[in-house]
Amino acid sequence: MTGDLHPAEHLAGNRYFDRKFASEAVKVLPGEYYVTTAKLLMVTVLGSCVSACIRDRDNGIGGMNHFMLADSAESGVASASARYGVYAMEILINHLLKLGARKSRLEAKVFGGGRVMAKLTNSQVGERNAKFVMDFLNTEGINIAAQDMLDVYPRKVYFFPENGRVLVKKLKRQHNDTLLRRETEYAARLAEAPVSGEIELF
Repeated sequence: MTGDLHPAEHLAGNRYFDRKFASEAVKVLPGEYYVTTAKLLMVTVLGSCVSACIRDRDNGIGGMNHFMLADSAESGVASASARYGVYAMEILINHLLKLGARKSRLEAKVFGGGRVMAKLTNSQVGERNAKFVMDFLNTEGINIAAQDMLDVYPRKVYFFPENGRVLVKKLKRQHNDTLLRRETEYAARLAEAPVSGEIELF
């Protein structure tokens, strides 16, 4: 990793105790990621964004990200839009490797890309996010063990990295607009501030 990326800025910091699962938990918000070697639950809520839950099958080191491609007319992994996805994936994978995961043992479960934001429906951002994460993992040779993507519903995702278990709840009725507000604000931030720096997988 190059020194100018400051990945700590993107590390999720919202920790709490989840009573339902009797577990310490971390909430991963748009633009954030988290990795752990401990028994810990990771939780996120996805609309048009996608999340990759990646773990080392042998030692349970795992992590989750939550990202969206910037709205752009460009296409392809090298486009300015896709750089956000590349950054989100590589920062997660590099942190896992730094903690002792082996790339050859990584497996991924991927979620999101729903068509839930009216403003972004025309740009098919959910579909582009879903295609990007699948293409990235296939290119890197990381096994995709499970997926639940596209459709029209937001999803709440619970990831238990120590054993790889993932629970997904489709939110067919939303009681507030928090998810849409967060994703709209995140999309606006992406449009304003280009990603700087490069990351190389090692």
